[in-house]
Amino acid sequence: MSDPPALESLTGDRSTLTTRALEALRAAIVDGRLAAGERYSVAQLAERFGVSRTPVREALLVLERQGVVRFERNRGVRVLETTAHDLEEVFALRLLLEVPATRRACELLDRDDFAALDHELTAMTALADEGDEGAFMAHDKRFHEIILRASGNRRLATIVSQLRDLVRFRGASTVGRSRDLQAILAEHVTVLDALRAGDADAAARAMRAHLLETGRLLLAQESAPAAGLPWDDALGALEA
Repeated sequence: MSDPPALESLTGDRSTLTTRALEALRAAIVDGRLAAGERYSVAQLAERFGVSRTPVREALLVLERQGVVRFERNRGVRVLETTAHDLEEVFALRLLLEVPATRRACELLDRDDFAALDHELTAMTALADEGDEGAFMAHDKRFHEIILRASGNRRLATIVSQLRDLVRFRGASTVGRSRDLQAILAEHVTVLDALRAGDADAAARAMRAHLLETGRLLLAQESAPAAGLPWDDALGALEA
């Protein structure tokens, strides 16, 4: 396989360079410039960024801890391929984290939070009409982040963002295969309506239904069709 196109050069101090290198590496993995299964040297990536090896290595170490890449002794770093089982784990974790967070956020969301949620939903509505999946999903992610941060646990947003990245790295999407952007939009509208009504149980149920539907559809696409998402029964018992 040929090397990916050169990455944009980065500038700034060391901590800034590491952060920007991490963001750029994630983006390059998602869009395929750094291909799953391929191996790259730190020196090669540093040259593409136009920076020293240190910030690139530090960013790669973060990605290794997240299970995205693996350092191979004296051979560089390999971009790992995610599996259907990875998807099962991702959605089990998202259900465990986001459903109770949504219930708690319902009691804590303020006027600014609702304005921010409305902004993201308005953008998603326009982008659904245009069929722009990439931009739509960026606002989808921010919609979830607002709810997670409003729950009072800022680390949740970071953890869930990392889980979503694992799905993005696989290139897995239900759009155009088992549902469209309008269907995804409708699920978010249901969540926001329940939050606005102050109905914490309904909001949690709507978030659970949204995540279950996404997980089930992805697993049906990515592996053999299944009756449901593994862990579904256990997670349902927790919510009862």
